[in-house]
Formats: sequence, structure tokens, C-alpha cells
Amino acid sequence: MRQALFLALAVAATLIVIIKGTPSSLNSSTAFEPEAASAESAAAEFRTVTGTVKQGESLYDIFKRYELNINELYAIASASKKTYNLQKLSPGRDYCIKLDGDNCVRSFTYYIDGDSILDIERAEEDFKASKAAIPYETTLVHISGTVRDNLVSSIDNLLLALDLSDIFAWDIDFTTDIRNGDSFKLVVEERRLGGEFKKYGKILAAEFTNNGATHYAYRFEQNGKADYHDKNGRSLRRALLKAPLSYRRISSGFTRKRLHPILKTYRPHLGVDYAAPRGTPVSTVGDGTVLIAGYKGANGRQVVIKHSAGYVTYYGHLNSIKKGIRKGKRVKQGQVIGYVGSTGRSTGPHLDYRIKKHGSFVNPITLRLPPGKPVKKSLMAGFRTFKDMMNTRLAYIELPVTASAGKTRKQG
Repeated sequence: MRQALFLALAVAATLIVIIKGTPSSLNSSTAFEPEAASAESAAAEFRTVTGTVKQGESLYDIFKRYELNINELYAIASASKKTYNLQKLSPGRDYCIKLDGDNCVRSFTYYIDGDSILDIERAEEDFKASKAAIPYETTLVHISGTVRDNLVSSIDNLLLALDLSDIFAWDIDFTTDIRNGDSFKLVVEERRLGGEFKKYGKILAAEFTNNGATHYAYRFEQNGKADYHDKNGRSLRRALLKAPLSYRRISSGFTRKRLHPILKTYRPHLGVDYAAPRGTPVSTVGDGTVLIAGYKGANGRQVVIKHSAGYVTYYGHLNSIKKGIRKGKRVKQGQVIGYVGSTGRSTGPHLDYRIKKHGSFVNPITLRLPPGKPVKKSLMAGFRTFKDMMNTRLAYIELPVTASAGKTRKQG
């Protein structure tokens, strides 16, 4: 009896061990292997391709390179039509395409420019397009420098140099007025993506010392529009720009007695000659109405524009006049009206630029124009507060010892 009972207990204990051990071994074979397989499947299900648009490359070329479905290309282009025309891909712009396991497009991202992204996402059977701002990390930095030869080489950033020259374009001609030893200080946005520097943003405040005179600019917004103002809150914009060319160098200045290079006689030269490559765009310095647009003897192809307050500007020796520029045409400040040439009595490509004020020629270089409209009285308190903040930053900035521009520590 005892032997039978002992045998029964032994058998029961063995069954318990077997039963307990069985789920454990099942778990080790079924719980981990499927998870690994699922991870491998997920990795294989989606893939991402990235690239940069090449010169002359179209979206069709990109789809062919990655052997993507051309029908999806048409669907993506159609979905994007109202948001952005994908026929306008620009060389050097980045893109990102996400694909599923069947090589079908799940999303397409294109960097339109330095500020905007085009996002196209698959929504069931269709695609939906949207445009969004690039999520930059923005901080303020201080930049300073001393001019050597020209502004671009002194700042070593073309776009920032152009932005600075645009701000003071009504007061300073950055070809004729700039002197070695001039200096600048900037409070400017620095934009990064993923911790990597991408570009400079808005210049919030600038101090530029030119030939001993210091100019200030403060970016201030009113009525939903931002503009630059001087220390008294007056807009830096004037009725006329200081110069008609963006890329230029001066060849001869204003004088009432100049040896004419062809006629070999001394005669008045009541303007400024800007030597520049043939085809360089020429812009009107102010809003106005075209009085003359055609060939005028020794002046060659010439455009003459009447402005407000008794000003008339002359643009001579043009290689060609822009299509649509004709007598009676209204033009806007900065609008291209023609291209540098050497038509008429001329020894080489240049622009002969002149200004009349109330019927008499005046020196474009020394001409002083009335200041722009001021900040509204109701907003002056806010402007002064902003100006004081910027002045504190500008005063903090030190000029670098070397001739190149320097960047001081970041500010929040």
C-alpha cells in the first residue's frame, strides 16, 4: 500500500515538472522569434531615399532613377498643383521620398527655398499637399567687421552683405561711397537645423560707419509690415535709391569739366559713369513715369524717367531696353528697365546715370534726399524700447582686430 502511494506521488510530481516546463519552453520559441521577425518586416516595409536636384533634372528624372511608379508621379504633381508647381524644381534643392515595401510613395518632401518645405503625404488612395516653414532653431548673434576692398569680402557671406547694402541703399552707394577702414556691427538672426548652421535670417539692427559718419538701422514693424528706421524712427526708404546698379564699380565721377574720351575736348559730364559688364541689369532708382525709351544720338539707347518732387533720372548707353518699358509706362523703384551696354558715343560698357532736380542737373553722389516717413506716434514708445535694447547689443560688440568679419557669442 505504501509502495503504491509512493509510486503515485512520484508520478504526479513528474507530471507537474513536465507541465511547468512546457509553457516555459513554448514561450522561448514563440514569444521572441515572432518579435524578431516583426522588426525585420518593419525594417523591410519602409525605406527612405534622399537627394539633391541636379542641374536640368526634373521630377520625372528622379522617379526614373529610383524606378518609381510614374502614375504616382502624375498623382503627386496633380495634388501639389495649387500649392507648388513641381515643374519648377531648382538645382541644389534637397528632397526626401519615403517608400513602402511595394516601392509605392508614402510621402514626398521638397525644400522649396531656404524658408519653405513642400510636404506631400499619401492619404488612402490620394495625395495631400501642404506648405510649411522650415523649423529652424533661431538665435541672435553679433557680427562685426572692418571694410577692406569691398563689403562682400569683408563679411565673407554674400547674402548677408547684400542684405546690409539693401538696408542702407538710400543713404550709401556701396561702390562709390565705401572706404577702406569703414566698419559695421550687426545684430542678426542665425538659423540652424539639427544643430547645423544653415543661413542668416533678419538683420534686427545695424551700425555702419562710412567715411567718418555713422548710420543706424532698426527693424521695426507697424501695420503688419516691417521696415528699417533711423535713430529718430524715420524710415530709411527715400523717393530715390542712391544708385541704379546692384553690381557695379565707378569709372568716373561727377564734374563740370571732363576730358571726353572720344571727342578729346573738355565738356561737362553731369552724371556718374558706372562701369559694369555688358548685360548687367539697370534698375530705376524710384517710382515714376517713363518719358523716353529709345535711341538718343550720343547717349545711345536711353531711358528717362520722371519722378515726384521735380526729379528726373537718365540712364544712357544701354545695350537694350527691357521689354515693356516705353513712353508713358509707370515703373516702380528697383524695377529693371534695361541692361548695361556701350551704344552711342562710348568707349566700353557702362551706364551713364544722371539726375535733374527742378530742371537742373545735380550730383547723384552728393544729393541729399528728404527722410522717409516716421514711425507712428502711437508706436514710438515701443520703437524706443526696441531701439534701446538693440543699442545695448551694438555697444557690446567689439570690432575684430583683423580685417575680416567676426562673430561674438550668441545671445538668446
